[in-house]
Amino acid sequence: MTTATHPNHALFAGEKSFPVLAACEHFAGSEKLIGKAMDLQVEYGPVFDVTCDCEDGAAAGQEREHAEMVARMIASDRNVHGRAGARIHDPSHPAWRQDVDIIVKGAGSRLAYITIPKATNSAQVAEVIGYIGDVAKQAGLDRPVPAHVLIETHGALRDVFQIAELPNIEVLDFGLMDFVSGHHGAIPAAAMRSPGQFEHALLARAKADMVAAALANGIVPAHNVCLNLKDAEVIAGDARRARNEFGFLRMWSIYPAQIQPIVNAMRPDFTEVEDAAGILVAAQDADWGPIQYKGELHDRATYRYFWEVLQKAKVTGMAVPAEADRRFFAN
Repeated sequence: MTTATHPNHALFAGEKSFPVLAACEHFAGSEKLIGKAMDLQVEYGPVFDVTCDCEDGAAAGQEREHAEMVARMIASDRNVHGRAGARIHDPSHPAWRQDVDIIVKGAGSRLAYITIPKATNSAQVAEVIGYIGDVAKQAGLDRPVPAHVLIETHGALRDVFQIAELPNIEVLDFGLMDFVSGHHGAIPAAAMRSPGQFEHALLARAKADMVAAALANGIVPAHNVCLNLKDAEVIAGDARRARNEFGFLRMWSIYPAQIQPIVNAMRPDFTEVEDAAGILVAAQDADWGPIQYKGELHDRATYRYFWEVLQKAKVTGMAVPAEADRRFFAN
């Protein structure tokens, strides 16, 4: 090993590193809104992903045409950063396989992920992931298509740890509205917004269990939408509570004005980013052996933590200290 060894090679040799994804996932269902989201992605940079929605976006009877539009948009030059995925229909809907066929075959090389909604057990998720894998092979892809799985039913929550152990999953998403609706009025509608969504015992338990399952299996946990579309402080407040109180590392957006407040709230603390840069530069100079930094001992265990802090800063658009940026992100 040399002092120039990159953290990805020095700290995760032979192991799966934790996915470092944008802190916001923006949903858009029509061609116009998908295009607007992709244009914003160019303007803001790849600090959010775009999810092209087939489940709620497609009119009844127009599922094929909608999936073809989604595939066309993902494969187009407007998808500049290659960070667009698709939410397909749920496993009980007759169109879900058709969605996979059209989108994977039509846009597989540019497709960032497929989101699977409303699964009711781990076997359903396994079936969809297996089908996506088969279609990807038929399409000649040389990589698996990552799966994002919505946890929004009683059965999915019951099986959440089994679901998290399935292959090729990089995100578990919490689906608040469907989860609340599935309780038949036992959870009040007020719990679909703050503070109830964080404080109602059934919702707090569900969110904590999902995050625990995700993190235990190297998967990013993503928080549900905020129903307030335009108040930046309310949106950011939800993102901060999701991040700081429950450990969510990503959050959904359903309106363009929600994107920047979510990204800003999900960013690491700047002081911690500065420390991460200083620690990792010193560690690389020490050939990744133990070091002292500001009177504290650091070794590979803390290096992994601070490397993830630095990567999260980068994907949320923060300025990384120049020396660390040059060493770790220049290429």
